[in-house]
Amino acid sequence: MANAAQAPAAAILKALKRGELALALGIVGILVMLIMPMPTWLLDLCLAISITFSVLVLMTVLFIEKPLDFSSFPTVLLIATMLRLGLNMASTRLILSEGHEGPSAAGQVIEAFGKFVMGGNFVIGIIVFAILVIVNFVVITKGSGRIAEVGARFNLDAMPGKQMAIDADLSAGLIDETQARTRRKMLEDESQFFGAMDGSAKFVRGDAIAGLLITFINVIGGIIIGTAQMGLSLGDAASTYTVLTVGDGLVSQIPALIVSTAAGLLVSKAGVVGTADKALFGQLGGYPTALGVSAFLMGTMSLLPGIPMLPFLAIAGGAGWLAWQGARNAATVVTDAADAATAAAQAPAADEPIATALQIDEVRLELGYALLTLVSGENGTRLTDQIKGLRRQLAGEMGFVLPSVRIQDNMQLPPNGYVLRIKEIESGKGELRPGMLLAMDPSGGTVALPGEDTTEPTFGLAARWIRESDREEAQFRGYTVVDPATVITTHLTELIRDNMADLLSYAETQKLLDELPKEHQKLVGDVIPSQISVGTLQRILQNLLHERVSVRDLPTILEGVSEACAFTRNVTMITEHVRTRLARQLSDAYGDHEGVLPLIPLTAAWEQAFAEALIGEGEEKQLAMAPSKLQEFIRAVRETFDRRAVLGEVPVLLTSPGIRPYVRSIVERFRANTPVLSQNEIHPRARIKTVGHV
Repeated sequence: MANAAQAPAAAILKALKRGELALALGIVGILVMLIMPMPTWLLDLCLAISITFSVLVLMTVLFIEKPLDFSSFPTVLLIATMLRLGLNMASTRLILSEGHEGPSAAGQVIEAFGKFVMGGNFVIGIIVFAILVIVNFVVITKGSGRIAEVGARFNLDAMPGKQMAIDADLSAGLIDETQARTRRKMLEDESQFFGAMDGSAKFVRGDAIAGLLITFINVIGGIIIGTAQMGLSLGDAASTYTVLTVGDGLVSQIPALIVSTAAGLLVSKAGVVGTADKALFGQLGGYPTALGVSAFLMGTMSLLPGIPMLPFLAIAGGAGWLAWQGARNAATVVTDAADAATAAAQAPAADEPIATALQIDEVRLELGYALLTLVSGENGTRLTDQIKGLRRQLAGEMGFVLPSVRIQDNMQLPPNGYVLRIKEIESGKGELRPGMLLAMDPSGGTVALPGEDTTEPTFGLAARWIRESDREEAQFRGYTVVDPATVITTHLTELIRDNMADLLSYAETQKLLDELPKEHQKLVGDVIPSQISVGTLQRILQNLLHERVSVRDLPTILEGVSEACAFTRNVTMITEHVRTRLARQLSDAYGDHEGVLPLIPLTAAWEQAFAEALIGEGEEKQLAMAPSKLQEFIRAVRETFDRRAVLGEVPVLLTSPGIRPYVRSIVERFRANTPVLSQNEIHPRARIKTVGHV
């Protein structure tokens, strides 16, 4: 029997050890208070818990470092409000049903508050209660609610800018993905916290109104019940029920005042890091002059007629001592800083690690000081946002992940100048005009608008810097109009496309392999390292990127490598075989807007000339063509392609498979962007059109 009786108690204790069950039972208990009657001893216990809980909340707010450390405060505020309302209902039921028995009818806590605060005079109690309600409702609750509302609104308005700042820092390489996720999570938590605080401030306001109404109802209802049902005189009923009601109101309003103060401290802590004492005393006591002036004023006031001298002199002395201590500490800090600076100047400079001299920026953009506004976004779209878009674009088009672009100022550059460096080597430069726009005529003509003539830095086209107010006029005339940030981004894009092969490192190649989907990892394991090494694959991918061939379809490239390794180990031959596997991609990439692939094939004479100029066998094969013959070929290619360029066409030079690499090695020296394909690289279903011959 004893074991059977202990079983339910053990089950309850076990449930209470689980936090979620204990919280659920506590919420249910609060709701039960609204319905079920409560004995006086249990009401005393719950009132003590309410006061303790309020003090705990206030102490927690005082000792946290930043508001987000107490992000559960809105939930705590709701629970505290519900607890006080439940206790109000329970005490109201006891006051109205048992109040005729005397001041102890609603428990000892309410009786003690009623007698101690009121001092036997219920008028004093009513006044004290009214003042508490006014302080809580009009001052603290209204102020903290307004701060929470404004904080939520400003935080919501600032969120897009903060998110863009995180994305910009990520694209510029200042932070990694993990740090970006952490900052985004913190930003999300902050917005949700201030939004919840804005709503939870209404709980405190409603609690104050409910306390005032409950007190008024209890007084009127108690007097009616005492005189009409319990046979008390009007004076006895008014005295008894007023003592009980005001005592109950004080017991509920004091915890409400404490929690309201905690809410005000929490929402007003925004922007201040550290516990409340460090923030408050550190800032108030950080200015000895202010303390000294305060001490002088207090001392002067102590000399006025009728003013008690001792309290004011004591305060003046204390403030003066604090001012003296603060001034002495500040002087000590300045002296120590000067000594440290002198010692640092006299001490030999510490040698930097040699490894720092070995670090190379893959891509670096150096700006003159007048162009720094492009990074801060003061004159439009931030440059870092455009670079982020460029990295995403290259990854989608070429399968190549652009390394982080380091942006730094260079005081040695002209104020409006910039330099682009690839692996520390200057690869491009130009000059911009912040606050102006670059206008170009697509037909190659002169821009007929007022401005400053210049040369577009990327393609060397004639252009003109125009005012922002002339944008619409320039666009109406059909000119191409871009802002300074776009000029840099375009220049950077072309340089990256020209140098993708150099930027594809061994580590980036391994990263591309590791990031392939799981279903392709078996293919990677079969090809590497049994057939080729990662370094050899890197050279193959570099050969493709050198001709601006996308390596995004890496599984097809690996399949082509696996097939080619069966009959050759020559990197050039493997690359040519891989290109045939990418025939569909190549035919689509070089097609015009109608999906037609324009071709300019080599004539049979030039095919034979190149075939006869090849000497050597296998991997030692080389092109040995007479210089005069090469000049004739170059002249013929240039004239043919220039004629098509005038018509707005970008045709493909078509050769036989055996000579394509050698023809390409010549063409890239004078027309680097001219695509050269072999017959095997034209997809069978591609729509082709011959527009000339070489």
